[in-house]
Formats: sequence, structure tokens, C-alpha cells
Amino acid sequence: MIMSAVLERVKRRTSLILSVAMLLIGAGSVFGVRWWHNRAPYAPEALGATATLRVVDQSTADAALQPATVEPAEKSDQTLLGQVSWRRPPHQPDGGSFRIVVLDKRTRLMPGHIAVTSSRPYDLSIGSDGSLDIAEKRYSWLQGAGMREVNGSYWSVGNAITVSSIDASPITFAIVLHPARPETPPEQMVASAPATVTDLMVALINVGPDGQVYWAQRLLN
Repeated sequence: MIMSAVLERVKRRTSLILSVAMLLIGAGSVFGVRWWHNRAPYAPEALGATATLRVVDQSTADAALQPATVEPAEKSDQTLLGQVSWRRPPHQPDGGSFRIVVLDKRTRLMPGHIAVTSSRPYDLSIGSDGSLDIAEKRYSWLQGAGMREVNGSYWSVGNAITVSSIDASPITFAIVLHPARPETPPEQMVASAPATVTDLMVALINVGPDGQVYWAQRLLN
């Protein structure tokens, strides 16, 4: 009976050890999958991305954006012409995309309409998505890129540029800033004039095929 009791304790102890080991293996597997899922296929330095931004007149913006259409500017408006470019990494895997964000550092607001073009215009769109919220939480300098809370509701009015192919570089864009109007509700506010080039930050966000944010890089200001 003594031997039987000893064997039973050994059996229970062995079972407990195996259970703990399996639990640790399972947790490690989940962590490994998650780490691999969010692992960037390349660092920002591999792209060597750069950005330019300047104040221009309507005719200059129209010429640079053809065949895209630039929003007509009134006398009190400001038109800014920008470009973001990068080189293709030698071993770029399929999938993934980019977000180009223009953000007024004074107000933390993005512009409204953006006209954009490249050699691959079908790979471009404007708008916002959940990746901007993820990037904003991870990088404090991107505050204002995601949805903002106003009176208990969440709003996304400003636009970013989505680039669905790494081969679409360079990306040329134009934005028109209108003077702020006091009667504009907080949830409808976008970046406004007057602004200097140094007031506006340009950032590039690398997004994975499942919406995971690999990294964000501040390119200008």
C-alpha cells in the first residue's frame, strides 16, 4: 500500500509537470506567432524615404498633379504641394501598404481633401482606417492622426493617403487649406490656413496585410 501511494504521488506530480510544460509551450507558441505577425519585413532605413512640401500657386499644383484634380483655391486659401518617395528594398515580400500622413502640429488636425497621383494612380486612395489609431497610440508625435473623441463620440474627418504598392513611389500630392471658421463644429475641423511649411509634419506608416502597424517614420518637420 505504501508503494502504491508513492507511485500515485509520483504520477500526480508528473502529470502536473507535464500540464505546466504544455501550458508554457502553448503560451510561447502564441507569443511567437504574435511576434512574427507584427515583425516588420524591413526597417524604415531600407526605404530611405524622403518628403518635400512647399507653398505653391494653383497653376503649379495643377501641372504637378495631372491628371488628378486639385481643389480650386480662393484668395485666402493656401495650396501646398508635396512629394514622398522611397527606394524599393531588395527583398520586399508581397502584401502590406503605406499611409502618408500630413498633420498640423499646432492643432493636431489633418487636411480635408487631398489630391494625389503617381505612376500607379490605381494604387492610391485617401481616407482613414484603424491603422492610424494603432499608430497614434504607439507614437505620441502622431497624436491627431487617428479618430478623435468629441462629446463622447468618435470622429474621423481628416484624410491620409493610402498607398497599396511599394512600386507607386514617388507620390505627389496637393492640399488646399482654408481659413478656419469659428462656426465649424469641433468634430468637423480639419487643418486650416494660415500655416507655414514648418507647421506641417509629414509621416510615413508601414502597415501589414492584416492592418498591423510595423513602424512609423517622421519624414518632415
